[in-house]
Amino acid sequence: MSDPDLYPWPVNPKLTQAVWGGTELVDLYGKQGDPNAKLGESWECWDADTVRDGSLAGASLAQLRTKLTAQFLGDLDATAIFPILTKIITAHDWLSVQVHPDDAYAQRVEHQANGKTECWYVMAAEPGAELVVGWVRDTSRAEYERRVADGTLAEILRKVPVKAGDTVYVPAGLVHAIGPGVTVFETQQASDLTYRMFDWNRVGLDGKPRELSVQKAADVLEYAAGGPATLAQVAYRYENLERTALIADPRFTVERIVATAEPASLATNGRPLILMTLDAPMDVACGGVTTTLAKYQTAVVPAAAEWCSVRAAGDAAPFMFVTPPAQADQLAVRLMAAGVAAGEIDAFMAQFRAPAPSSQHR
Repeated sequence: MSDPDLYPWPVNPKLTQAVWGGTELVDLYGKQGDPNAKLGESWECWDADTVRDGSLAGASLAQLRTKLTAQFLGDLDATAIFPILTKIITAHDWLSVQVHPDDAYAQRVEHQANGKTECWYVMAAEPGAELVVGWVRDTSRAEYERRVADGTLAEILRKVPVKAGDTVYVPAGLVHAIGPGVTVFETQQASDLTYRMFDWNRVGLDGKPRELSVQKAADVLEYAAGGPATLAQVAYRYENLERTALIADPRFTVERIVATAEPASLATNGRPLILMTLDAPMDVACGGVTTTLAKYQTAVVPAAAEWCSVRAAGDAAPFMFVTPPAQADQLAVRLMAAGVAAGEIDAFMAQFRAPAPSSQHR
């Protein structure tokens, strides 16, 4: 790969309309879209997103997979869709109640490569804002199906209050929904497999009720009540950066990092990096090229760059930092090198280990 391609690629996000959306993505988060449309999601890093400028301007991540292969992806499969999708989601009303299948079900039933595990970092939350995360108690397939039919499913959904800075882990099989007044940064496996279970008895943008996938949802749901809704996080300092470990799923890791006016480096460790600024601009540099990201903009750093440098345009610039699969172990190594106690590391990592299947899971 020539040096001109070894730079941080700023990407153009895809915006989607939704019945529960609003104008914040344009008004508050600076996205280029219809200011009067009900926009719900900004797909910040997505296989079809295109590079905004530089020598690769106009190329999509999908095209760059084919063109650059390992130089972009390291040892990830260049013939498969980019494995991570990151989003900003803003909600004015409840999103539909949903569940996602795991990889095995997706492959067996949907003939797709993977299911969907995802997570949320709460960027903003109005007073009293809530999420649905699991059930209030153990339930069963029979009760679920009955309550969908008679419209009482909401009675057994666990609604939890959230505030800015909270993180929520949504593995495949967990019933979930985002509530009004919440903005999240979502990281997920790149999959469109969503089984809508309940839509609060409303109609879609076309004036018709949206389709439900009751039986497929019933196949994949975990019916046992879950543990804590929001996660423990680990704050640490590593390579002159203040970092907070948020998610350590085998499919992706997510951190919140604060850049300062003093440049600091991040290693690619042979995988592409995804960086999204929060409420302050930041410079990202590698390959002799500096890309300036405004607030709430995303850049992808190719694996072959080996390192990138981050620097706040002002005193400090917090940003989200996402790495693709098989990096969770490296996060644990960083925590250990930073002097975090072994017990705290183990407790953090344990949040992302799959529980034993419920006897009621069918």
